[in-house]
Amino acid sequence: MLSNLSRLASNVVRSNLRTLTTTQKLNHDALFVHRDTKDDNLDVKFEFTAENKKRAEAIVSIYPVGHERAALLPLLDLAQRQHGWLPISAMHHVADFLNLPKMRVYEVATFYTMYIRKPIGKYHLQLCTTTPCWLRNSDAILEVIKKKCNIEVGETSEDGLFTLSEVECLGACVNAPMIQINDDYYEDLEAKDMEQILDDLKAGKKPAPGPRNGRFASEPINGLTSLTTQPNKPGYKCRPDL
Repeated sequence: MLSNLSRLASNVVRSNLRTLTTTQKLNHDALFVHRDTKDDNLDVKFEFTAENKKRAEAIVSIYPVGHERAALLPLLDLAQRQHGWLPISAMHHVADFLNLPKMRVYEVATFYTMYIRKPIGKYHLQLCTTTPCWLRNSDAILEVIKKKCNIEVGETSEDGLFTLSEVECLGACVNAPMIQINDDYYEDLEAKDMEQILDDLKAGKKPAPGPRNGRFASEPINGLTSLTTQPNKPGYKCRPDL
């Protein structure tokens, strides 16, 4: 009887244990703990340029006295834009800039996936594969990127141009499938569109962002269904009894 209870208790404990994994692809292309590398260690110096220091001071000035730590997210973004990604030395510099414990900064930088904690390519390809994009064949877009760049999710191409990430919804569902490349959205994609975009980037050209099917933004594909006439002039009463 005791033996059976012991085995049952052991099974319950094992079933509730969380498996520690360091697989990059399972952790949004990056580990959640710091590991010194030749590119990411405290000997790699970082500090804001004179121009970015002014930007950082302007950002901090927006927040009330005593709440300057609220500027942490935009300052981490500023540091990442300056360096291309976010090394541990940049986190420490932001911590010193805001007079925060370094661990507080590290907690934030490892929580939000928009902070990139390892070197990436010149163009960060963030492909949405959530349901709306998947239903409109984001798999085909993913295959084009893998084939043309010779990379898998979480990898950087040998020429250092492209890093591929598979991400969740980016808020452009009506324009699915779509991809974010650095700060730009490319929407309403077909496989041939993705091929052209990659060819342009390789040639040093910047393809025009936005929908690729002729739409201006996210209006209905078959034309407007409302607001099809000019608005009434000022003073118009929609109810005659008013």
